[in-house]
Amino acid sequence: MPALVNYSGDDDLYPGGSFRPNPIDLGRLYTIGSSYDVYYPPSKRARISTPFIFETLESEQDQKPSIDVLPEECLFEIFRRLPSGKERSSCACVSKRWLMLMSSISKAEISLPSDTEMISADEDQDIEGDGYLTRCLEGKKATDVRLAAIAVGTSGRGGLGKLSIGGSNSARGVTNIGLSAVAHGCPSLRSLSLWDVSSVGDDGLSEIAEGCHMLEKLDLCQTSSITNKSLMAIAEGCPNLTTLNIESCPKIGNEGLQAIARNCPNLQSISIKDCPLVGDHGVSSLLASASNLSKVKLQALNITDFSLAVIGHYGKAITNLALSDLHNVSERGFWVMGVAQGLQKLISLTITSCRGVTDASIEAMGKGCANLKQMCLRKCCFVSDNGLVAFAGAAGSLESLQLEECNRVTQSGVIVALSNLKTKLKSLTLVKCMGIKDIDVDESMLSRCMSLRSLTIRNCPGVGSASLAVVGKLCPQLQVIDLTGLYGITDAGLLPLLENCEAGLVKVNLTGCWNLTDNIISALSRLHGGTLELLNLDGCRRITDASLAAIADDCLLLNDLDVSKCAISDSGIAVLSSARQLSLRVLSLSGCSGLSNKSVPSLKKLGRTLVGLNLQNCNSIGSSKIELLMESLWRCDILA
Repeated sequence: MPALVNYSGDDDLYPGGSFRPNPIDLGRLYTIGSSYDVYYPPSKRARISTPFIFETLESEQDQKPSIDVLPEECLFEIFRRLPSGKERSSCACVSKRWLMLMSSISKAEISLPSDTEMISADEDQDIEGDGYLTRCLEGKKATDVRLAAIAVGTSGRGGLGKLSIGGSNSARGVTNIGLSAVAHGCPSLRSLSLWDVSSVGDDGLSEIAEGCHMLEKLDLCQTSSITNKSLMAIAEGCPNLTTLNIESCPKIGNEGLQAIARNCPNLQSISIKDCPLVGDHGVSSLLASASNLSKVKLQALNITDFSLAVIGHYGKAITNLALSDLHNVSERGFWVMGVAQGLQKLISLTITSCRGVTDASIEAMGKGCANLKQMCLRKCCFVSDNGLVAFAGAAGSLESLQLEECNRVTQSGVIVALSNLKTKLKSLTLVKCMGIKDIDVDESMLSRCMSLRSLTIRNCPGVGSASLAVVGKLCPQLQVIDLTGLYGITDAGLLPLLENCEAGLVKVNLTGCWNLTDNIISALSRLHGGTLELLNLDGCRRITDASLAAIADDCLLLNDLDVSKCAISDSGIAVLSSARQLSLRVLSLSGCSGLSNKSVPSLKKLGRTLVGLNLQNCNSIGSSKIELLMESLWRCDILA
């Protein structure tokens, strides 16, 4: 110590000095602790102060080497040179930043090194793929991050073929960024559906048009930010488009449809609903140019007679046509559509709530559509018996006729129409037709309709026993009858219909016919037990265990039975379970208050063949018993 004090050389004491000429290098290897006074041989004095050296050392210690310090341009160049989809997916899992950056790389921007081209041939093919994968995002799951993950993840697994996005997340919903990721990573996309995604605009859909040239189907519903610009981009970028559905898109109009008409020659199906900017120019251009168009649906549009005239002249390839709520189309428009003779291939025609459908126009459509097989009229209040009879006489190929809320049509018109269609008509459906009521009909003046196989009369309160008796005599080959909501019919009225069905009934629906009793079910089982496969007695309150006994004895092929809200008890279920020939697949006992825990053993026995059992609102059956039943019948889908 005295030697250090009396030392007379040039060396000085430096607080916190270092034994090495470069203290910074030492700091990279050792942790520098507290400051000490250190003596060391003479050396060149440092040009910077010691405190600055300590600050530099501490900052370099805290800053760890990381690839995240690289700018996105550098990461982009690295990512696009990854050899396969597997490596790209792995990198996308590192962070959200990497995921979004990876999803921004398009197929054209991927660059493979020359020495890995042969090795990565399979992976490179997977980038495009066949597009057989399907993804659906709804509600909270519909975000840009999930879309980016789908875009990156599916590129190496066969390719995304179908994408549906609905009910976007209000906080972090799908935007143009998400669609851009899909456009870059999913060139194999063939079907895109957007529903209620207001934050997606023209930029996003334009990216799809630029990157997904294989797109064949596009559904746009309640996309308020998408305009004609998007449709024009789709028309130019996706010439293979075959199906276009547009609903409640207030900014899409004629210009977009005209672009589709010019550039999409393969268009086969078009549906446009509730788009106020769509008018005659857009619809007529589309129909006149798309020579392969086979399915057309127009609903709640501001079109006039002109558009229907174009349909009648140029719709030579149309097979399915649906027109609804076209309030600006008059009788002349429908009449011209019929007499133009252009709808020779039309098979199915559905018209709903159109004031222009009258007796004259419906007759013209019957004459002009020679191959029409299915006709459905809903809420056409100006069609009467005269128009229906004239149409039936003109439409010689008609196989299915459906009338809903056509209140000017009466029983006389229906029966005469059946006589006119006696060789072709296979199905007749009447729903809420208030004008149909029981009247006396001279059956000797009418021809029998030997072709009719299915009769449906739902919620027509005027239809009673007399009407059913006439139908039974005119249509002896019925196999399917649906009389839902006909609370006025009785056993006496239904029995003639059952007795005249020579072919044997296969499906019978008597839902809500609460005046029917066990007697008619016994007759039904006796007459048609050898062919009956489905029987629905939901809400028939006068049906008891006696009906179940008749079913157990006579119904050999029955596999679907619904006795919901009927007056059955545990005894009836026991009888049903004891039938050896019965092999029920579906049994509905909903709302049967007479059932208790005593039915559980019988239900287990029936459950050997059941795949569906409905015990909802059977309050007398305890929850513990139902749980045991579920454990025992694990193959059966039980609703309770």
